[in-house]
Amino acid sequence: MNVRPTAIPDVVLIEPKIFRDERGFLLEAWHAGRYASAGLSFTFVQDNHSRSMGGVLRGLHYQLGPPQGKLIRVASGEVFDVAVDLRRSSPTFGQWVGERLSAESQHQLWIPPGFAHGFYVLSESADVLYKCTTFYAPAEERTLRWDDPAVGIEWPLRGPPVLSAKDRAGLDLRDTPTFA
Repeated sequence: MNVRPTAIPDVVLIEPKIFRDERGFLLEAWHAGRYASAGLSFTFVQDNHSRSMGGVLRGLHYQLGPPQGKLIRVASGEVFDVAVDLRRSSPTFGQWVGERLSAESQHQLWIPPGFAHGFYVLSESADVLYKCTTFYAPAEERTLRWDDPAVGIEWPLRGPPVLSAKDRAGLDLRDTPTFA
């Protein structure tokens, strides 16, 4: 596999080795030993699967305690996946990085604890799978506003995004709790 840092070095794009033939393909979506050898050593406690229709924007979500690290991949379709650094002590605080993830490429995005995460569905629909380092804690969940001008995410929108009520009510970076 190939591990490539993004514009925020703690967020990395992982290009797994894919074995293709006339029958289809095989890849290891997670192998603790191989990932640890590449400097990515985590314990995952929860797997999530999200299906969304085209034009849906989910996020930007995070939880305060305990924060979640997430390994994101797309099983069907294509999304623009975004991470926003919410660690005040980080030189990249308030900055974002976005990557296109698709079932075709099978690339993965590692988003460490201390980041808000969201995605926009570029295809007709998309199945997004993510492994989490801590359990979901609904009382600790927060939402950063997806279109906060202070963050300035350049979403590749194809029209007004479809948002949940929770995502429409997201807070600006200046108003939302962040990490030390």
